[in-house]
Amino acid sequence: MAKPLIGITTRNGKDSDGHPLTALQHSYINAIVQAGGLPILIPAILSEEDFLDLYSHLSGILFSGGGDVAKEHFSGSSHPRIGEVDEKRDFTELSLMRTAVDDGKPILGICRGAQVMNVALGGTLYTHIYDQLKGALDHAYPGDLRRTLVHHVNVDETTRSAEIFGETLLNVNSLHHQGLKDIAPSLRVAGHAPDGLVEIVEIPDHRYAVGVQWHPEWLTDQPSMQRLFKSFVDASGK
Repeated sequence: MAKPLIGITTRNGKDSDGHPLTALQHSYINAIVQAGGLPILIPAILSEEDFLDLYSHLSGILFSGGGDVAKEHFSGSSHPRIGEVDEKRDFTELSLMRTAVDDGKPILGICRGAQVMNVALGGTLYTHIYDQLKGALDHAYPGDLRRTLVHHVNVDETTRSAEIFGETLLNVNSLHHQGLKDIAPSLRVAGHAPDGLVEIVEIPDHRYAVGVQWHPEWLTDQPSMQRLFKSFVDASGK
């Protein structure tokens, strides 16, 4: 039986000589392979015609983490901590997200990917959590703590996400300074951090559409995170 082809979005960067490159951490690839999928990288430099052609061959799409979404896409407020944005990546991912939602193609959004899901469907973001959410926890831990469990997430037991994870209390890492603010009308909130920040969203009537604010690809030693990737790949193969 053929393995599901899972597209994974990528970031644009430069090598040590300043030459442009397409980049993706191996952790995403390994998580998909471990779950039984075949990863296909989606460059963020293609024309719309070409990335939609590539999309048509995919069984599902994982929207990976990365830099900030440009505030212009959600009428966000300016903040000095907003990082350098990538207009080409924003355009590619927002278009792919809306297309996958409309087509019912399985979607998994991770960190930035969950934010792209919310923005693509009409939601907004905190451009810097700590100045805009009273009592916010520290969510922006440094990269060397990517495998460290720093807070928990309460999962709504009535949601599909609770079935996927098999638990209603998850211990997670945290590597972001932006977060979901106003939730898009078609999304359902499925989990919160202790400070009230939304950590899980899903589309109830979609074949499979889940967005998580942490980085489960670094926590695949946990059965609950293995179930997340396995459920996504399995849904993509149906």
